[in-house]
Amino acid sequence: MRTIKGFRMRKLGLEYIITAEGVELINFNKMIALNESAAYLWESVQEMEEFSVDTLADLLVEQYGIDRELALKDSAAVAQKWIEAGIAEE
Repeated sequence: MRTIKGFRMRKLGLEYIITAEGVELINFNKMIALNESAAYLWESVQEMEEFSVDTLADLLVEQYGIDRELALKDSAAVAQKWIEAGIAEE
């Protein structure tokens, strides 16, 4: 999996949002909001060529010290939402 180039994360109040930098990527029907942990994951994988749900889970375990099983479940959910939103692809 990888993030799609041309999207940038910005902090807006207490949330983080993903915005398109190029006109061709803009979809005015969607706004992608991230909580703090999803924003941490997004920032962490930006420079990676490829990453997996396992990569995301490892990052969560390392950063937050949560159980690996919970990290895998949460990572799979985040990855699926990113794909559905069109900001990442398999």
